[in-house]
Amino acid sequence: MVSQTKNTCEIFYFGYGGFKFLKWSYKKLSSHDINLIRNFAIIAHIDHGKSTIADRLIERCGGLDKREMTEQVLDNMDIERERGITIKAQTVRLNYKAKDGKTYQLNLIDTPGHVDFSYEVSRSLSSCEGSILVVDATQGVEAQTLANVYLAIDNNHEIIPALNKVDLPSADVAKVKQQIEDVIGLDTSAAVETSGKTGLGIDNLLEEIVTKLPAPQGNENKPLKALLIDSWYDSYLGVVILVRIYDGVLRKKTPIRMMSNGATYLVDRVGVFSPKMTDVDALYPGEVGFITASIKSVGDCQVGDTITNDKLPCDAPLKGFKPSVPVVFCSIFPVDSSQYGALKDALAKLKLNDASVDYQNENSAALGLGFRCGFLGLLHMEIIQERLGREFDLDLITTAPSVAYKIHMTNGDVITLHNPADMPDPTKIASIEEPMVKATIMTPDEYLGSVIKLCTERRGEQVELTYVGSRAMVVYKIPLNEIVFDFYDRLKSITSGYASFDYELIDYQTSDLVKVQILINEEPVDALAFLCHKTEAEARGRQICERLKDLIPRHLFKIPLQACIGGRVVARETISALRKDVTAKCYGGDVTRKRKLLDKQKKGKLRMRQFGKVEVPQSAFIEALRIGDE
Repeated sequence: MVSQTKNTCEIFYFGYGGFKFLKWSYKKLSSHDINLIRNFAIIAHIDHGKSTIADRLIERCGGLDKREMTEQVLDNMDIERERGITIKAQTVRLNYKAKDGKTYQLNLIDTPGHVDFSYEVSRSLSSCEGSILVVDATQGVEAQTLANVYLAIDNNHEIIPALNKVDLPSADVAKVKQQIEDVIGLDTSAAVETSGKTGLGIDNLLEEIVTKLPAPQGNENKPLKALLIDSWYDSYLGVVILVRIYDGVLRKKTPIRMMSNGATYLVDRVGVFSPKMTDVDALYPGEVGFITASIKSVGDCQVGDTITNDKLPCDAPLKGFKPSVPVVFCSIFPVDSSQYGALKDALAKLKLNDASVDYQNENSAALGLGFRCGFLGLLHMEIIQERLGREFDLDLITTAPSVAYKIHMTNGDVITLHNPADMPDPTKIASIEEPMVKATIMTPDEYLGSVIKLCTERRGEQVELTYVGSRAMVVYKIPLNEIVFDFYDRLKSITSGYASFDYELIDYQTSDLVKVQILINEEPVDALAFLCHKTEAEARGRQICERLKDLIPRHLFKIPLQACIGGRVVARETISALRKDVTAKCYGGDVTRKRKLLDKQKKGKLRMRQFGKVEVPQSAFIEALRIGDE
């Protein structure tokens, strides 16, 4: 039993596919008081210590014993631990006994830091009232720090600045505080100095949370109004929904209605994660919990939807979340065509847990039935592909990623092109528009020249250049197609890893683009076709052919690799044949015996080249397009 005299902590741990056991004990608040609830998110740039700060908060409240504590408790996915990044925002509830003697309920959300998962951050911020801005005291303000702060400001959050890693010898607290004031405009006079590693300053941070952050608003006497924050599929319970209550009370046997599609259900179970799924009598305004209602149709549960009482509905739905805008597209096909149904179900269940995934049916003459999927970036695409393989045991073939173009036809029609293989006849095209992004790069001054050179090579147009101490912040307008594949890797390489990068889609711009078709053994490979600027088409085609020469294993016949624009070949490489010594057993005698065998082998190689099938590894599709420094 938890002692009444100590700070108590109950943890509700929301995973992407259920829950993870953290502690058996559960102490319920004596009564519902909305003024004692604090809902907040932790936001920061990549590797500034969000998850580590969350670990210390859990540990400080006694949520886990020391033997139960692991690094990055909330990063429960194998991929997150392997890559050392946060992919899914995770929520944990803590009960904290403050210095004023009151016990506060703290609902904490640990958010991702990578630009590809910014939609996960925006959803998290929409469901709470405050944010803790974590800034690395050794590195200062970075590009994603700015992006996340602006998201928090858009949601009218009260922001508490916290400087992490102050125990390191290279930490410069005064300099970083000044950076925060100059770049972001936040008052840092009361900024909390913390160390996620040692636990320094965690008590001060908890006190700042309960004193500075506002309590949620809500009225339990009004009709039910709840926000669907997240959901996942459980094979026993059906769809499990995570909700935040704004008005009204949600109890068992309540008839609910999804306001976006009118689907109605009867609530089977209302509960919280403690971290076990613990049933409760009701969820009140300001609280976060789960419900199940024997929901089998995953399409009825849309993240950001408003849930209300079917018999006594609320007047208007909540504003919900802004829909995600996919920027990278690729096609996914099952290796075994009989797995098409399994892939369809897997994508539906994955979209339930990751609303930023977009997909639609596609049919390929070579690869069969599959799906054209949209993602928020290349890392997001790789993570989803890996999750499909790990969580649903699927063997997949993925095509090369591309971005969406707008094509203006001569007859006045405007079509959106996701797959370069579907490009219409060039004689019927009036113009092509490509997506443009506003890229914000922060870098130490000594690397500024290299960064500007890289952006110029990628057809970037400089918008702004400012300085914050010895760091430069440069803003460029760059075509999305030029940055989506290897720009981030190149940027980190030329700046020794010190530069940070963030981008947002702004508009479309007319450009002189051509389609480059890759031929392998004189057969076009639609999966490797791509669009690029006319001035770069030949160089890009040559680079891809050179890459493919190393990526495709040698066969028993020569394999020509060609890059074509229309009917013109602009680049060629040849993969030499594996040689089999057919004269090994031929000893002595006339030389014509050997020539006869070699001629026979030559004819066989020609026949193999004509009818032979070239096996292209799946990894070659993405690797061929990573054209960076070798």
